[in-house]
Amino acid sequence: MRLDQFSGIVAFVKVAEAKSFTRAAAELGVAPASLSEAIKGLEERLGVRLLNRTTRSVGLTEAGAEYLDHVRPAAEDIWAAGAALREARDRPAGTLRLSLPWIAAPLLIEPLMRPFMDAYPEVRLSLIFDDSFVDIAAEGFDAGLRIGELLEKDMIGARLGGPLQMVVVGSPDYLARKGTPKRPADLAAHRCIAFALTRTRAISPWEFTVDGREVAFTPDACLVVNTLPLCITAAAQGLGLAFAVEGLAAPLLASGALVKVLEPFCPAYQPLHLYYPSRRLVPPKLRAFIDFVRANSYKLRI
Repeated sequence: MRLDQFSGIVAFVKVAEAKSFTRAAAELGVAPASLSEAIKGLEERLGVRLLNRTTRSVGLTEAGAEYLDHVRPAAEDIWAAGAALREARDRPAGTLRLSLPWIAAPLLIEPLMRPFMDAYPEVRLSLIFDDSFVDIAAEGFDAGLRIGELLEKDMIGARLGGPLQMVVVGSPDYLARKGTPKRPADLAAHRCIAFALTRTRAISPWEFTVDGREVAFTPDACLVVNTLPLCITAAAQGLGLAFAVEGLAAPLLASGALVKVLEPFCPAYQPLHLYYPSRRLVPPKLRAFIDFVRANSYKLRI
């Protein structure tokens, strides 16, 4: 069976039920001439006349009546499927699959996971954490979350929160024992706790602004981990200095367990962005997540 035989079936069923091209066209929101052409093409492909047309009426031929009995159930299924999709389009539901960096867990997901799922009980969350940039289309994600400057040009980005201020932190005990660095070059004499990317295992450099220039320092680390929260915890335990997002360290900074150093040299990175491949027909579940995070951003440390 050729695929083009399906063209015109919906038009035929609507006209047969309405017994009028005008009424069927109004119901479908198309011109009567378009319906006439679609049915004419269907008849030509089938090789039989389906409708008897006069200036005053439209009726089924014997072949048309038999054909209608066969195709009407399928047409009704198609309309029902379309109606279900339109209903789903207006209601956040289904599984929302997100690719996220590890810093998103404490900064974004932990504060908002419960209230979001309470607000949208028909949305199921599938959260996969990976600090590498992920091809979301190829790997079956609805969206990904990354630092804005790392987004690919063909992606749509929705900003979540403000710039990410970076800090170098250490415990008062460590600084009392090892001294306080005054410039990034002083870090060579300190114990450092490094963050490594999960997939490549490469150590992420510490970036600074020195005399108007960007300077990268790759620590000869005494401890290497692949989660920033653990870097911060290790620093609070006096194991060395860590380079991290200030929002992650905020509770320990507030309690005095950690102290910031090298503040004048620490940069602010672009905000986190949720990225997805198309601005057209954004799924309601994804639109609900974006709007919810933006509306509740005051609760976040970003």
